[in-house]
Amino acid sequence: MIIELGSWLKSPPGEVLLAWEQQRMDEAVADVFGYHAVQLGLPALDALRNNRMPHRWVASDAPPAGAAIATALHCEYDALPFPSASVDLLVLPHTLELARDPHETLREVERVLVPEGRVVITGLNPASLWGLRQRAGRARRGLGLGGREPLYLPSSGEFIGYWRLRDWLRLLSFEVEAGQFGCWRPPLKSAAWLQRWDWMEGVGEHWWPVLGAVYQVVAVKRVRGMRLVGLLKTARRRSAGATAVVANRQRVLAETDSR
Repeated sequence: MIIELGSWLKSPPGEVLLAWEQQRMDEAVADVFGYHAVQLGLPALDALRNNRMPHRWVASDAPPAGAAIATALHCEYDALPFPSASVDLLVLPHTLELARDPHETLREVERVLVPEGRVVITGLNPASLWGLRQRAGRARRGLGLGGREPLYLPSSGEFIGYWRLRDWLRLLSFEVEAGQFGCWRPPLKSAAWLQRWDWMEGVGEHWWPVLGAVYQVVAVKRVRGMRLVGLLKTARRRSAGATAVVANRQRVLAETDSR
């Protein structure tokens, strides 16, 4: 049985994960300024609602059903319909896990982002209790023991480890600005039991932070040799003007003393 991410997010563990991601995404995009912001995939998460850019899109690789805040568009993630260096913020909620070519998708992200533009990526952590249960379920299926019992996490897509993703970003000249994990409670299916284990969130964040079921990465596109030419020239003109005024004042004082 194939369980898509959108359907799984309506389950009790999916709702827990979605709530964590929505809160962290609101924090990550709030103070990112510019003109153009794009969310790639997962319209169930309103990733750009706390961002104030005038132009916001939700892009999907399936025909869009409509979006309340951002403009919806249909495109392939590894062939984005934006000019190079034209987007200030890109959000990828589980996009790389579901992309047909995650490497090419990241290259497209690097292409369309402006210098110093930001990308926010969320993903399921294979090195977590939830990830371990998923692997155990797949192993049982491989041995013919799982039957048609659904896996704990979505069946589609491949999980990308946190450190692996950081390596990919570094190869594309991104600088990781922040990284965090969430959802440390055990892989349970009941909403009541998940709520009872809510105390694990604080304990996990303190004692085993990199073992959360989900992670978020914020990275900045760095371009070597770039400098703010306009601001630099303005600052130099102001500095030169101030120096000239001081020099002229000293000359006037000297002439006054000689008289």
